[in-house]
Amino acid sequence: MHARLTARLHRDLQADSGLSLSDFDVLVQLTDRDDERVRVLELAQALQWEKSRLSHHLARMERRGLVERQECPDDARGAFIALTAEGRRTIEQAAPQHVNTVRDLVFDQLTAEQVDTLLAISTQVQARLDDTQ
Repeated sequence: MHARLTARLHRDLQADSGLSLSDFDVLVQLTDRDDERVRVLELAQALQWEKSRLSHHLARMERRGLVERQECPDDARGAFIALTAEGRRTIEQAAPQHVNTVRDLVFDQLTAEQVDTLLAISTQVQARLDDTQ
């Protein structure tokens, strides 16, 4: 189910907006922050990605004008990844349709009781993952 759902969400998001799910995940992390920027290491941890994967992905997103690197004044070796105006415009256009797709494929198919059960299961699995890190 996970593989099929992820593949479908990726295809639909790509067709609707030109974004990959990975692009979307990065942009969500940036838009969820007040200053719309984050340290690279913190972003890697939030996404649970290896640093090399993130570095390559961010380079592609930079070339498309969705994000930009900003130097960190407190740490010459560190950098921030910041949302650009193009990145903001792109996610604002993509998000409503993506939310509708998730609702259609997942939540509209479940009863309220099933959603509660899914939440309880997800919470328990997340707690176990937190315990084993």
